[in-house]
Amino acid sequence: RLIVAAFTFAALWGFALSITRYSIPEEMEEGSFVANLATDLGLDVRSLVKRRAKLDVIHSKNYFDFNKETGELIIREKMDRESICMTKTTSCFLKMDVILENPIRIFNIELEIMDINDNAPVFRRRTMPLDISEATPPGERFSLTNAVDADVGANSIKTYYLSESKYFIIDIQTGSDGSKYVDLVLSGHLDREEQAVHNLILTAVDGGVPPRSGTASIIINVLDINDNAPLFSQPVFAVNVSENSAAGTVVMTLNASDLDEGTNSQLTYSYTLYTSEKTQELFSLDPNSGEVKVKGVIDHEESQSFEMHIQAQDRGANPLSGHCKVMVFIIDLNDNYPEVTIKSLKSALSEDVSVGTLIAVVSVSDRDSGVNGEVQLTLNHQQTLPFMLNRSSEGYYELLVSKPLDREIVSKYDIILRVTDKGSPPLSENETITLEILDINDNAPAFSQSFYTIHVVENNVPGALLTSLSAFDPDLNENQYLVYFIMEKEIVNTSMSMLFSINPENGDLYALKTFDYERERDFLFHIEARDSGVPPLSSNVTVHIIVLDQNDNTPLIVSPWRARGSVVEEVIPRSTDKGHLVAKVIAIDADSEQNSRVTYQLLQISDASLFSLDQYNGEIRTTRMFSYRDPRQQRLVIVAKDNGEPSLSATVTIKISTVEHVMSFSETTELPLEYDVFTDLNLYLVIGLGAVSFLLLITILVIIVLKCQKPKPKAIKIPPANRNSVISRNSVISQRSSTIADSTLISSDAYWYSLFLAETRKGKVVVRQPIIPKGAGYFVSSIPRSIGPSETTDSRASTLE
Repeated sequence: RLIVAAFTFAALWGFALSITRYSIPEEMEEGSFVANLATDLGLDVRSLVKRRAKLDVIHSKNYFDFNKETGELIIREKMDRESICMTKTTSCFLKMDVILENPIRIFNIELEIMDINDNAPVFRRRTMPLDISEATPPGERFSLTNAVDADVGANSIKTYYLSESKYFIIDIQTGSDGSKYVDLVLSGHLDREEQAVHNLILTAVDGGVPPRSGTASIIINVLDINDNAPLFSQPVFAVNVSENSAAGTVVMTLNASDLDEGTNSQLTYSYTLYTSEKTQELFSLDPNSGEVKVKGVIDHEESQSFEMHIQAQDRGANPLSGHCKVMVFIIDLNDNYPEVTIKSLKSALSEDVSVGTLIAVVSVSDRDSGVNGEVQLTLNHQQTLPFMLNRSSEGYYELLVSKPLDREIVSKYDIILRVTDKGSPPLSENETITLEILDINDNAPAFSQSFYTIHVVENNVPGALLTSLSAFDPDLNENQYLVYFIMEKEIVNTSMSMLFSINPENGDLYALKTFDYERERDFLFHIEARDSGVPPLSSNVTVHIIVLDQNDNTPLIVSPWRARGSVVEEVIPRSTDKGHLVAKVIAIDADSEQNSRVTYQLLQISDASLFSLDQYNGEIRTTRMFSYRDPRQQRLVIVAKDNGEPSLSATVTIKISTVEHVMSFSETTELPLEYDVFTDLNLYLVIGLGAVSFLLLITILVIIVLKCQKPKPKAIKIPPANRNSVISRNSVISQRSSTIADSTLISSDAYWYSLFLAETRKGKVVVRQPIIPKGAGYFVSSIPRSIGPSETTDSRASTLE
């Protein structure tokens, strides 16, 4: 196996070392046929694709295409031999490999690019000027720039030719590498006066077929012998220049003359050592034209004049020179802005400083001279500023306070000082001084309004936020920090601090207790805001707390009288006419306004066609006369409902009994009326009315006693006819009395008065005790009328009347 492997490697190496060479000229057209590699390499065309044949160009751009179908090598792109082989050698090769797989075989191919005469000789310098003195002897040699040809071999430069001249010839020489060199040889004496310039044409020709050539122009200047020095028209020149002239501005042009010709008359201008470096930095001198131009910035304030020493030197072999002096005077312009300098400055002032206080000392200056240097200092918007300028001395001003300062109006001033000179056009400059105004405690806190009205709904939660009373103090820092507190005031032996609390930092006002509209309607007190300045300033505001009513009280039925949970009984004759007032329901509500407006409704009724209820005054009246079909007892359930939201109500049950004849007398009964809800005002009214009622009762009792002491008259029988008249008369009296109690009672006093009239109309006397302890009731004594046919004494009858 080792022997077989060795032979195989040797065979492959032999194949790799075999080189196939081709030669083609450069500049072949694209698509040109080079060779059939399959045929030349002995390969089967059909196996090229199968064995993945490919062309690999080594160290060069690929200028070829390899057709795997035919095995042909084709030109892809034109080739320039001079670009491929940069070195000028006679041979130029492209190396490439043809690589096959399965098995791997590599074929080395060398492609020689043959040169063609596609490049003409070119001179590196198309024009070659030569300066030759007219004193140069014949035979003098002058080297010329040789031509180059990119082609090689026979296509390279072969010889040179010179145009016809009786003064010059050329000498061609060959270098060691075969290149041709040429020298120009002076063959005769030159005479500048006869011919100052000689124009010659040098031609280089290569050896190609057909030959190519290139030319260059030789310009020979015959130099004059220098025997005349340059001369200026005058030794001293004077010129005026404005300062700040732009760079490049021509100051003057010097023009010296030289009687020589050619280079001997060509002059070069330059500064001599007597000219200062500063002058040379500001002014430039053209060495050829003699123009003096502005080069730097000319400032009259630095120097008013400049002195230049200038020489003109010719270009002869032995140069000669001439000298002159130029005086440049600088004209002043208004080119300097006036300057403001702050000598002394107070950057902060208290707002209570007096008028005339010194703020700053300012100096002004201008580097210009004459009118251009005269300056004036002003304040921008001086009419609106509380400051003024006072000129203390030449060039110095004082900035003073001219009006009282107020930090709360303006806390900082940007004072713009404007200085202007009197030049044409005038120049100005601004300087800004920032002045901060320091605060003092000169402003008391101020509330947004002087009187606050705050509405609070009763039954509020203790600690509830009522409002936020914030004051504003335009001062700063501790002068602005406010503390709020309630000014002490007692209401009914109660301090305001027990009812309300205020946050000392932000002025939030809180209620400390639950308010009851029926006991407390409003509060009036003062809140003070005090700053932390020295001395502190303060202001106060009046706060009016108004307690709003809630519907938290149920209507209380006070008439007709009944014990708690009992049924009210009323007795009326069956002969009652239509519209007869049976009873009057009166309810009171401790709330106010809409919450206390009570309306009445029939909740239950035995016969809806028999009775009607006025929803506003609570009167129960008959809507028709009783019939024999109507039951003797009627039951009515009446609800008294307030107008709150949600509404509250109370009910009363009235049992109405009808009789044929009304009883003469009945025992006096007492019906306690529970009334637990009393305000202080109602209590006073009850005590007063009770006292009056008590006196009235005593008076009636005294009259009855006096009547009883009279002799008893005989009983008088009243016939039935008269009995009816008595009943009708009593009805008239009842109707007349009922008109007094036709209105709904609002206050407790009006209620008791109406109740008294309504009950006495039916023969009942209402008595209230002078002092009513809590839980005690009212007593209603009922005295029925005696209108029947029973026998009564005159005193009793008169008493009833």
